[in-house]
Amino acid sequence: MIERSALLTKLIDYKDKDIVKIITGLRRAGKSYLLFNIYRSYLLSNGVDEDHLILINLESQKLANLRDGKKLYEYIEKKIIDNYKYYIFIDEIQLVDNFEDLVNGIKVDFNCDLYITGSNSKLLSSEINTKLRGRGIEIKVYPLSFKEFYEYKGGGLSEAFDEYIRYGGLPYVSMLDKEYEKIEYLKMMNETIGFKDIIERHKIKNSVLFNSLLELLCSQIGCIVSPNKISHTLKTMRFETVDNETISNYLKYICDSFLFYKSARYGLKGKAYLKTLNKYYACDLGLRNEKINFRQIEMSHLLENVVYLELLRRNYLVDIGKNADKEIDFVAKNYDDLYYIQVCVSIENNETKERELHSFKGLDDGYKKIVITMDKNPLKHLENGYKMIHIFDFLLDENILRKI
Repeated sequence: MIERSALLTKLIDYKDKDIVKIITGLRRAGKSYLLFNIYRSYLLSNGVDEDHLILINLESQKLANLRDGKKLYEYIEKKIIDNYKYYIFIDEIQLVDNFEDLVNGIKVDFNCDLYITGSNSKLLSSEINTKLRGRGIEIKVYPLSFKEFYEYKGGGLSEAFDEYIRYGGLPYVSMLDKEYEKIEYLKMMNETIGFKDIIERHKIKNSVLFNSLLELLCSQIGCIVSPNKISHTLKTMRFETVDNETISNYLKYICDSFLFYKSARYGLKGKAYLKTLNKYYACDLGLRNEKINFRQIEMSHLLENVVYLELLRRNYLVDIGKNADKEIDFVAKNYDDLYYIQVCVSIENNETKERELHSFKGLDDGYKKIVITMDKNPLKHLENGYKMIHIFDFLLDENILRKI
């Protein structure tokens, strides 16, 4: 079993608190397994009776009738036969129309601890916060971190990392041995998410245009893009009628499915977000790589993507820093902590080193300036108080930014 101890700890922390646990993330990232296997086992081993667990997977065709809110409520009501607390898990709640009202009713009417999962950001809309009256807390589930992946796979660090950045961190992929099995599964997942979760759900008529946009996004992870730039590029590919509004909608749908994350640019001098030109990072590199037939396996972009996702896992708000005419890969904020981070495969070349460190110039606010690299250099301290961290040290120690 792949241990997901950090996620289990979050669930335990919120156990029995008067709040709905909203578990979100990419399809097949491990939300259902986290609830129905890992957390269920924890509850059973800590005194919860099996008959006080109500487990509902709305993706199952056997329970398709429960996608009707009234029938789902009645099903739960029949399961509750005493006044003791029940633990209710509802998987893929977004399949129920007006599920916000249903969730509210369950929480109010029954003595229960309620957990719901979903694979699109409809769960996070401002409407849900209003309708749940502030009674919901989001727990984000990403594909496996490198630490989770390595603890499961073992072996040499470098070999494990090479596999991780090529095939990604979807839990099922990590359990497959043969290359063709991994690729076939990733292809199936791309088709399922692209068609069922996006094209079919949003009634996209031009699927060829949508897939071309998605391939373009996969090929430009870590690059600054905008709907206008994307439209221009697609027009050169003979999509003559494409417009900025369509591209903006498609980008939103892709992010709503958790397939990509958008990182905004933040002007460090003016202390304000810039309205145009963002970066997009893939939620899983395996899905990204398969979508473009494992072309463009450029370590610099892949490394940047891995660092970005790890910062999200650690609950940082991550922006792209605009420092006058220079760019900082990531400005990571979490409570009182703030870090300026550059990601580079190597800074052993003096010209590269100067370019990377130059991005920090003029930032005299006392926050740490850090370069994450693959250089096997035992020294951690650079000039001007800047720090250097090896990528493995960063990925395997979640407190390293504070400690360095």
